[in-house]
Parts: sequence; structure tokens; C-alpha cells
Amino acid sequence: MSAHPIPQLSPERYLEIERGNDFRSEYYDGQMHAMSGGTVAHSMLITAMGSVLRSALRNGPCRVAVSDLLVRVSAGGPFVYPDVSVTCGEMKLADDRRDVLLNPTAIVEILSKSTEAHDRGRKFSYYRQIESLQEYILVSQSEPRIETFLRELDGRWTMTEYTGTDATCVCRSTNREIPLAEIYESVPLPSE
Repeated sequence: MSAHPIPQLSPERYLEIERGNDFRSEYYDGQMHAMSGGTVAHSMLITAMGSVLRSALRNGPCRVAVSDLLVRVSAGGPFVYPDVSVTCGEMKLADDRRDVLLNPTAIVEILSKSTEAHDRGRKFSYYRQIESLQEYILVSQSEPRIETFLRELDGRWTMTEYTGTDATCVCRSTNREIPLAEIYESVPLPSE
């Protein structure tokens, strides 16, 4: 029995299919990858990060979007749905559908057992290709812990870790502080 190769989708065909779907999928290497649902903690952390960032960035040049906005890494893809994205300055969108962001300043991903390796590895390597991206933020849903990766002027990425509800995360791309106690308030963690 021979294996049949899976046909490659063009970025245009992916967007056509994705925009007509009732479910979400991301696009890597010419393939669509269906996204699974999240946990209560995952959903609550997305809401908390989006709310806290929006509140901290009010009346400024930055805008916050949660997980329904696609981000295009390059013209040929990948296309991904970050949990939260922040854009400072004018939002550049791919077309008149206004559903594909081209210039995020910061991206937040909520880590889970099933996605952590991908979020830290392949997905981060894609995100680093986005010229406008200055900061990548990983939020644990197993303990109060946030890691920030900041693009330095020389192109290197430096990581800072914030642990415990007494800690305050400093988002340097937006020059804002985020208390972990605010993010993790009422979020059911595995140890509870």
C-alpha cells in the first residue's frame, strides 16, 4: 500500500477555506492544522491577559486583540491565531476583510501540556520572523509564571521570568507592568 502525498494549499486557498469554516485552523508549510479547544484556565488566562493589557494600554497608541485575529508571519504563511496580540501604532491588515494582522508588537501564548513544546519551538521561530514583533510572552496555566522574550537592538532575544503572585511582569515592548496576582486571580490551577 502506498501513501498518497497530502496536497499543499496555497496561502490564498487556506484563507478562503478558513474564512468559511465554523472552526479555526492554523496554516504551516502548506497544510491546515485544526485547533483544539482549551481548558477553563486557558480561557480565563486569555481573558485576563487581554483585559489587563487593554486596561494598561488605554488612551495610548496600542491595541489589544484576543484569539480570533489571525497573524500572518510572511506572504506565504504561516498564519496563526495567537492567544493575545498587541499592536502599537497603526494596525496593518492583509486585506479589506480586516481579519489578518501583519504587524503585532507583542504576542501572548497561554501554555498547555499539548502546545507548550510547539509554542516554545516552532511557533516562536515563526514569530521571530515578524519584523514588527518586539516581545513574546508565555503564560503558564500550571503555576503563576510568565516568561517574556524581548528582541534586543542587536536582534538577540533575551528572556525574563516572573514567578509567583507577588511578582510583577514588566512588558518592555509596551512599557507596562502587569501584576501576576491580577492575571491569576480566580484562575483554577492544577494544585488547587
